[in-house]
Amino acid sequence: MIKKHKFTEKRFISMLNKYNYDLHLGDIVAGTIFNLESQGYLVDIGTHIAGYLPYDETLLYNRPSFKFTSLDNQITRDFFILAYQKHSQQILLSIKRLDYIRAWKRVKQLHIEDVILNAPVINTNKGGIITYIEGLQGFIPKSHLIHTPEFYSNQKTIKCQLLIIDEKSNKLILSNKRAMLSLTKDKFKIDLIVEGKIIAIKTYGVFIEINNIIALLHISEIGYKYIDNLDNLFTIGNYTKVKIIHIDMKQGRLSVTKRGLN
Repeated sequence: MIKKHKFTEKRFISMLNKYNYDLHLGDIVAGTIFNLESQGYLVDIGTHIAGYLPYDETLLYNRPSFKFTSLDNQITRDFFILAYQKHSQQILLSIKRLDYIRAWKRVKQLHIEDVILNAPVINTNKGGIITYIEGLQGFIPKSHLIHTPEFYSNQKTIKCQLLIIDEKSNKLILSNKRAMLSLTKDKFKIDLIVEGKIIAIKTYGVFIEINNIIALLHISEIGYKYIDNLDNLFTIGNYTKVKIIHIDMKQGRLSVTKRGLN
């Protein structure tokens, strides 16, 4: 196993200045792999000191960034300068760190553009869906799915939009509800009277599916009289008319009312 030795940037610069190389920790350099070793690859980055790429620095979340199989077909690409190995006098390189940096740049741009994504369904559990965006692991909470997580277990992809991105904590939270509402937003407007299917009854209100979008009919919006038990008024599977009073594009939710409707 390759051991990684810490080396201060000051000493690293001093070592490179000895050979008149303008390189720093964190720099991105072009290099060519020229030799395959048991634990990694030797890389020519145009310095007197060899670059070394450990195999575990070629993977981003256990996904190979490339496959190096033939010395006859040498690979030239960018590398991230990670550290300096004093004992072997090699510059430690990384593809994983470089891919990570670039992936976050792309994710931030996707978030700015509010792109609707077709994300792969990697795994489902009671809490939601695990996916990958640009090689970074993301999560779609159950509360942001149109259906239960089990519904998507046999699907290869799911439409979603980025909801929360936090590079510092490596967190990507996405919403299927938000994406579906964005795709069908022309079908909804405030004060529009629509018919929807009752899919769930809670103590605080009724959930209604309208054109594949989930709407909440809060108990306070059902009428003007006190309601003791919603099960006495609504039945799952039945249809009911409601009026749209709020459209939350960010959370992918509708709020409706029955007040004023016959």
